[in-house]
Amino acid sequence: QVQLLESGGGLVQAGGSLRLSCAASKSIFSSNPMGWYRQTPGKQRELVVEETGSGGTNTADSVKGRFTVSRDNAKNSLYLQMNSLKPEDTAIYYCRVVTPFSGVYWGQGTRVTVFS
Repeated sequence: QVQLLESGGGLVQAGGSLRLSCAASKSIFSSNPMGWYRQTPGKQRELVVEETGSGGTNTADSVKGRFTVSRDNAKNSLYLQMNSLKPEDTAIYYCRVVTPFSGVYWGQGTRVTVFS
């Protein structure tokens, strides 16, 4: 079983930046898809950006050019650099990893609030 712990959320003014971190409790293979999702009240959880594990990245159109995902396998960590934040980016952000045999794991989420 893998535990994921997100951090780095907070309150930021529109146009500002935040960096989210996700630390995994055990080694995550670089081939395992790992990424960030977000959710607002009354809406389904949606993809923000995810590394596919095969060298590619899936990124939501709404964050292209502003958000960047990076991964440090030595630290079992995933990061999300968020720039030019907008009020509509306000959400709870979740880290997710997909493992081939144990399934999908989610973190508990970290809240991001962007005010104008």
